[in-house]
Amino acid sequence: MIESDEFTELDKRIIREIGQDLPDSERPYQVVAERLGISEETLIARLRAYKERGIIRRFGAILYHREAGLGGNCMVAWKVPDSEVPCIGEIMASVKQVTHCYERLTHPDWPYNLYTMIHGKTKKECAEIAEMISRKVGITDYRMLCSTREFKKTSMRYY
Repeated sequence: MIESDEFTELDKRIIREIGQDLPDSERPYQVVAERLGISEETLIARLRAYKERGIIRRFGAILYHREAGLGGNCMVAWKVPDSEVPCIGEIMASVKQVTHCYERLTHPDWPYNLYTMIHGKTKKECAEIAEMISRKVGITDYRMLCSTREFKKTSMRYY
């Protein structure tokens, strides 16, 4: 199983297949394996081997939030003391309406260093969630940057 740096045709087919949208199924890897003509166990073993070798770092999911009924979507930029970022970031990330939470460098004109992506049905709901998070962590200096439209989302394509 992938013992050299050369990919077999099966490896290329697997990489190409998993780069597509996963099937809407309780066992999406079984469906993918069937498409490839291999067992689900073989597929999962190969994916684990790719991950162990660093060929695949992670799997990501794309949320088409408007299709999911979440029309209010806001990136919230927070001004958090550097020493508190790990703790506060963990608390913010634990909020179920937060899908992304990450730290960024600041700029003299933009002192915000922690960002959360909040999804809600409306912008008002997102504002209420941000207020709840603010109360929970004690950070009151934040800015909401709300989406006005959704751009096309695409994944990398290999082979």
